[in-house]
Amino acid sequence: MTEPNYDLLIIGGGLVGASLACALEGLNLHIGLVEAAPLTISAHPSYDDRTLALAQGTRRIFQTLGLWETLAATATPIRQIHVSERGSPGFAHLDSCEEGVEALGYVAEARLVGAALLAKLPTLRNVELLCPARLETVDIQPEAACATVRFSDERTIALRTRLLVAADGAQSPVRQQLGIAALRWDYGQQAVIANVTPALPHCNVAYERFTSDGPIALLPMSENRCAVVCTISDADAPAVMTLDDAGFLALVHERFGDRLGSFQRTGQRQAYPLFLLKSREHARQRVAIIGNAAHTLHPIAGQGFNLGIRDVAALAEVMADAHHAGEDLGDLNVLNRYADWRRWDQRQTIAFTDALNRLFMNPLPPVRIARNLGLLAFDLVSPLKRRFARQTMGLDGRVPKLARGLALSE
Repeated sequence: MTEPNYDLLIIGGGLVGASLACALEGLNLHIGLVEAAPLTISAHPSYDDRTLALAQGTRRIFQTLGLWETLAATATPIRQIHVSERGSPGFAHLDSCEEGVEALGYVAEARLVGAALLAKLPTLRNVELLCPARLETVDIQPEAACATVRFSDERTIALRTRLLVAADGAQSPVRQQLGIAALRWDYGQQAVIANVTPALPHCNVAYERFTSDGPIALLPMSENRCAVVCTISDADAPAVMTLDDAGFLALVHERFGDRLGSFQRTGQRQAYPLFLLKSREHARQRVAIIGNAAHTLHPIAGQGFNLGIRDVAALAEVMADAHHAGEDLGDLNVLNRYADWRRWDQRQTIAFTDALNRLFMNPLPPVRIARNLGLLAFDLVSPLKRRFARQTMGLDGRVPKLARGLALSE
């Protein structure tokens, strides 16, 4: 019987797949990382100019992995979060001082997070970078997962691994080839993303404001810039994307209000379709699914990337424990520990983001009154607010070792 080439073969070298490779450093595992795009900042689609809201738990994971020192100089701390609805007096407010943390989260550019990961990957002695290369076929056998990959020079090689990890995005070829079903719901919305500069200082406050046209979020950045995520309908998207800068800034001001004064400057706009995706399975014999391949969320509250990084931390810890115990990393009993651990967090986060979007898009007056009263009550009930803060910081429930600052060998 042919021995597997790898202990783990990660399909997808984006932010989540690369983070998993870094998390498994020091475990004496032979790891392959397959990525279709060249692993360079200019060529990789994951490392673009979008901003990421990094939860406090994600910051701790990156710090444990030795990545945060690079990011700290450019990441902007979120000291407070302000949630409100246009035309209603109710609001909710979270403060890092009340939660006993230096920041509720941080705002970082995706390309800089990617740069930190790309700088670290070549230093990982146990990781073989297979890129640019695309997955051609995958076949699950009792003793190994078999994958055929094609390189950019048309070379094709067959690989065997004890565990195949799908970190290959919402359209996951691994999930599709294995016939793993996924629930998908298109919101009929798009997220228009840009950087804007307000007239007044943002004071490190992140804003989530709900309107009848969709939510708009402003996240603090350096040089008093804000990353804006403006949700619009599919029908309105072409008109919004063809607005000149003055027209777009006027739209942002109309949606957001006067809290930061007028908006004076904007950068390049990008639009992304919004949908909810949930994989029916997150593990099966010899296969684990993480990140957007397992769940793609509405960007409301900025939870999607953080959920994927918590997948990384949990799977890495399960792998470390199994490796130290001499267990087969691809055995379903081992992988079910990962799936069982992640189920609660994934379901809760998906339900939270989906429900928020649906609730605040409901135009019925009784619903509007109820949610306004709910915001007021939420702000007054300290235990409820603290639980919500812990969840959004990624520190609720079972917290992985990496998010507690502990190495996987401890």
